[in-house]
This record gives sequence, C-alpha cells and structure tokens, in this order.
Amino acid sequence: MIVAGIMSGTSLDGIDVAIVDIEQLSPFRFTLLAAHSEPYTPEVREAILGVSNCMAHTAELTRLHVLLGELYADAIERAMRASGLAAPLDLIGCHGQTIYHQGEAQLYLGRPIAGTLQIGEPSTMAERFGIPVVSDFRPRDMAAGGKGAPLVPFLDYLVFSDATVPRIALNIGGIANLTAIPAGARPEQIIAFDTGPGNMVMDSLIRRATGGRETFDEGGRIGRRGRPIKEFVERELESNPYYAATPPKTAGREQYGDAMVSALETIGRPIEDLLATATLLTARSIALGVRRFALPCLAGAPERLEETSVRAEMLVAGGGRHNAFLMELLAAELPALRIGGTEPFHLPTDFKEAIAFAALAYASIHGQPGNIPSATGARHAVVLGKVTH
Repeated sequence: MIVAGIMSGTSLDGIDVAIVDIEQLSPFRFTLLAAHSEPYTPEVREAILGVSNCMAHTAELTRLHVLLGELYADAIERAMRASGLAAPLDLIGCHGQTIYHQGEAQLYLGRPIAGTLQIGEPSTMAERFGIPVVSDFRPRDMAAGGKGAPLVPFLDYLVFSDATVPRIALNIGGIANLTAIPAGARPEQIIAFDTGPGNMVMDSLIRRATGGRETFDEGGRIGRRGRPIKEFVERELESNPYYAATPPKTAGREQYGDAMVSALETIGRPIEDLLATATLLTARSIALGVRRFALPCLAGAPERLEETSVRAEMLVAGGGRHNAFLMELLAAELPALRIGGTEPFHLPTDFKEAIAFAALAYASIHGQPGNIPSATGARHAVVLGKVTH
C-alpha cells in the first residue's frame, strides 16, 4: 500500500511529506519512495501563530483550516513530481497543524475537559486524490483517558525495538520528545514523553530578533557565539513542575511560546546570549528527562540512575539534529550514551514523523490500534484517527 504521510509540527517551519510503500507493520517493512519539505510562507506562519493558543476570530480559523488542506494537497503533488513517482497513492495520513493541545483535564463549564485541535481540511485531499484520508489522530486516545500524545512511539517501537540493545529515540522538533525502549521490551514496557522545549524557543528568538528574515539559528552558529544565562536555565529546570512530573506528559506552545521568549528578551542581553541560553535549556531538559525517567525504564529500575549504568543508544531525528551546537551540548550532558542518527534504519532525520503518520494511517485503515497506552496514558489501545473517503 502506497501511503503519503504528512506532518507539520510546532516549529512552524512547514510541511513534511513522506510517501512510503508499506508491505506490513509487524515486522515493519516499508520502502521510502519520496520525501519533500514545503516551507510555510511568512504570511502562513503568522496566520498559524495568530490562531494558536490565543483569542482568534472564527473566520480566520475556518479559512486557515481550509487553506492548510489545500497546502497539504499541493505538497503531496510536488513530492510526487519531484520523485517522478508514477504509481498512484492508496492512502493519506495527515496529522494536521496543532493550534491548541491540553493533555491534562481542566474544569470547564462544570466538567473536567482535556482537548486538542489540529486543523487542515482532509476533505480537500480526499477530493484532490480520490482516496481515503486519515486525520485527527489525537482525540480518540484522549477519549480513552490518554493525553493524545506522543504518537510517534508507535513507529519508534516498530523500527527501533531490539532483543539485546536498549534504545532511546529522541526527536527534536519544536518540542523535544523521546521514547525509551528497553531491550526485548513489549509495547507496554516502553515510555515516551515530551522532555520540554526543542527548537521552539530558539526559533522564536531568532524570528523576533530579525523581524522574520531568519526563522532558525542555522547550525547553532549564532548561539555558539553567546554566553548562556545559566541562572535562567537552572531556575526554569528547578521551579517548573513539568520536568519532575512523571510520564506520560506532553508539552507545547502553551508552555514554551511567547511567555518564555518574552521572559528571556526582558533580561536585556544580546541575541547571541539569549540563543545560547535557549539552546542550553533544550540540551539540559532533554538530559534531565533521560536521567530521571528514560534510563530507569531501560534498566527496569524505578529510581533515577546514572547514565553510566545503562549502555544505551540514543538515536536523534528532527530539525534539532542539524544544530551542531545543540548536539555538542547534548553530548556533553550525556557523555556515556552512544548518540547517533536514524539513517541506518532508513528513517531520514527530517521525515521520521511524516513516516510515522503514514504508518499510523496504515494501521488505522486496517483496524489496528495506533496508540501505545504506556506512552500516552490511555486506559487501553485504540484505533486512531477519522477517515474521510
């Protein structure tokens, strides 16, 4: 089955499309046929920010929902043309653009409510290609008591589980998240969670400092020139209860958006120092999550362990992998881990999540559960997504 997976994440850099020929899920056998990234225009990026976790007009939200469906369809067409793919698609899996995610229930109109909203009209893609589209993956897990995320551990387990090698799959997008897979683990033995900020704070700082002319710190070259404000990092890691909270847990723009960026900017230091600070926060929050939760999972121990006690691999994907400064800081924080990439497993760094949603759509259309309850906190495994024919 030829499936197009679409991912547009919290970093707001654009749309990633992976077209894969999936032979079967277990063991996972697939061939990557095409991979394509479609950057958002500054106008689209600002429009998404304008409806994300803020007061927004219903007209803007509706128009953007439809527009994103068109942009997703365009990106699929360009991926097919660029690769020369002649075979028709059978299925599309589209995560959509998250504009609000609240994994923990809060009292609303007298009832505890958790919720999530991803936009991007699937009917547009179904009409354009004449095939089913699986979208809106998170709500079914939340209805079963889960947090609706992370969902990529479904792919992590399929690809990275090994009888003898414990592994940590780390993805550094706008938010950083990891999956800890003990050697020989069953799905219910893995854990997965968002560790905190990935590229989000760094990207917002550089975008605001340059008036949108630059959208990320390429290779970490600007942050490398700065002096990190270590007191800010230490205060955040010690005072924010998120880092000590036991998984499953999720984070988003609600925690690491404008409020944190503004708090950094009010310090009044050069952009180099602010970027260095944000980069250090990402590295240390990841390392904290690894030491506090991932390594005990890999060792089968309930308490915190030093990383030297578990000889594990950490496989890194996502845009943050291209930030050499961030990767150096991460290696310094976790010197005992063997840190590498996902390419040996045929997962290109920038398209792992898109491939994950192709695999999740394949599972959904075949009536197979796609969530991992130990990762999301759901009461049981469920079939994810809504199908638009």
